[in-house]
Amino acid sequence: EKPLLVVMAGDAKVDNRKFKDRFHKRPRMIASDVVEKFIGHAPGGVCPFAVKENVAVFLDESLKRFKTVYPAAGDAHSAVRLSLEELEKLAHPKEWIDVAKGWE
Repeated sequence: EKPLLVVMAGDAKVDNRKFKDRFHKRPRMIASDVVEKFIGHAPGGVCPFAVKENVAVFLDESLKRFKTVYPAAGDAHSAVRLSLEELEKLAHPKEWIDVAKGWE
């Protein structure tokens, strides 16, 4: 299947119903031993930048309450400080979505 990457706030969890309603399939984590193969980054460093060409990136509404976010930056030991506008510009998301719960 074609992988997708949803960037959401760290205190949010995937709402299975919202996800299924939006993508018409159940949410599933990619097995840790094949994450790099599918996404382009190893576990701990998965970020929405420089992902493989077939990976669709989405930004979740749970991020919009922050002025600044700190996504991973490609490996388990790095992060980058960005405004939401910078995140949106650099991540090239397909769209903003609402598939998270537990942060409201």
